[in-house]
Amino acid sequence: MTETLEARVGKALRSGGRTLAVAESCTGGLIGHRLTNIPGSSDYFLGDIVAYAYEAKERLLGVHHQTLYEHGAVSRETAVEMARGARQKLGADIGLSVTGIAGPTGGLPGKPVGLTWIALSTREGETAEERIWQGDRTANKERSAEAALEMLLALLAGA
Repeated sequence: MTETLEARVGKALRSGGRTLAVAESCTGGLIGHRLTNIPGSSDYFLGDIVAYAYEAKERLLGVHHQTLYEHGAVSRETAVEMARGARQKLGADIGLSVTGIAGPTGGLPGKPVGLTWIALSTREGETAEERIWQGDRTANKERSAEAALEMLLALLAGA
């Protein structure tokens, strides 16, 4: 049987002695769900903040009001602040965030349905990647969660 992506992430976090906090918007807790499917995930997974509304992003994650109104919820800047906020609020070594437009509505000029930003925050630095999915709402959520876990695994592998 092939090992799942979340199991590989868990092994990498455990072997490196690192902890993870997640902030999710468009994926609505899917990443946290996948991580907690792994027995013993409490060794490395500290928690998941699902912050959908602007107000929740501000209050729960410390995303700046100005960031949201200048760049929007689906932006590199917001994704980075979400990842940083999750890491800092939960006291983790790594913060991972996802924010996007799952669809079928919500697209704007320059921000199409399927647009997703994924970010990572550590004490050493922060990074974000943009993806644009072409599926329906469920597929876009699943692809976003998968891409976020892949990005995390690449960080843990030193890629």
